[in-house]
Amino acid sequence: MRNYVMKRLLQLIPILFVITFLSFGMMRLAGSDAVLQKMENTGMVMSQDVIEQAQKELGLDKPFLVQYVVWLKNLLHGDMGVSYISGEDIFDTFLAKLPATLLLTVVSIGLTIVISIPLGVLAAVKQNRMIDYLIRFCSFLGNSMPNFFVALLLMLFFAIRLKWFPVISDGVSLQSVALPALTLAIAMSAKYLRQVRATVLDELGQSYVTGAKARGIPFSTTLVKSVLRASLVTILTLLTLSIGSLLGGTAIVESIFLWDGVGKLAVDAISMRDYPMIQAYVMWMAIIYVGVNLLTDLAYRFLDPRIRLGGMEG
Repeated sequence: MRNYVMKRLLQLIPILFVITFLSFGMMRLAGSDAVLQKMENTGMVMSQDVIEQAQKELGLDKPFLVQYVVWLKNLLHGDMGVSYISGEDIFDTFLAKLPATLLLTVVSIGLTIVISIPLGVLAAVKQNRMIDYLIRFCSFLGNSMPNFFVALLLMLFFAIRLKWFPVISDGVSLQSVALPALTLAIAMSAKYLRQVRATVLDELGQSYVTGAKARGIPFSTTLVKSVLRASLVTILTLLTLSIGSLLGGTAIVESIFLWDGVGKLAVDAISMRDYPMIQAYVMWMAIIYVGVNLLTDLAYRFLDPRIRLGGMEG
């Protein structure tokens, strides 16, 4: 187990190098930089000498490879740099946005579990009955609606008409996070409950279920202790992938509700060509996905004996 973990952690190093290099290069291909973008957005008129001086102060006058090496060297020394736009420390800025992102992630995943797993199991147990058709129709409807449309509908009914929640977030609180979290949960649940249904149906067709029924074991006992346990690997995979994407921030939903998280921070940085902030966001996303995948692989070994025994034989 220790060797496996070390091997996966070592694989993280070249992956991070490649991802940061590609993102660094693609931003330069956009044909603009923070100084020019800020001038366009603010409508300021600056002479060429002033522009060149500002670019020199930010190091944007140097060749691409030199800029990347300088940034990478500073990163390896624990310095993520400062924002080209705000002048604030990148690391401190990220720490300030993390509470909002973590709260949105936890609430969204919790709602997704509460919605998708019970409905998916119910649809599998009631296969080809009216309730199964209804759940599948709702799933299809949820998959068809984009996040921004769901967000606007929830905002219209629950914030504007019923006035249960604020239209836009007024801080990191449960009341403010309710609508953006529900928006994300609806989209994820619509997709995942079909996967849960298919997984449970596959397990219900196994011979051990028929054998348990023949021995007089209650179906509810077989469903909870055997079928759901065997389905946990698939369900866990779906949820962990969602955790990775949510921790990276969901830019559209955060922008609609003005939720001050990592996703909105990344969108603002991209629009302003704030290279250090973009690179920090890319590093954050890469580490999250590799870390989540590693934790998922380790969880597999505890949930499924077949994977654990196969790894021991290998």
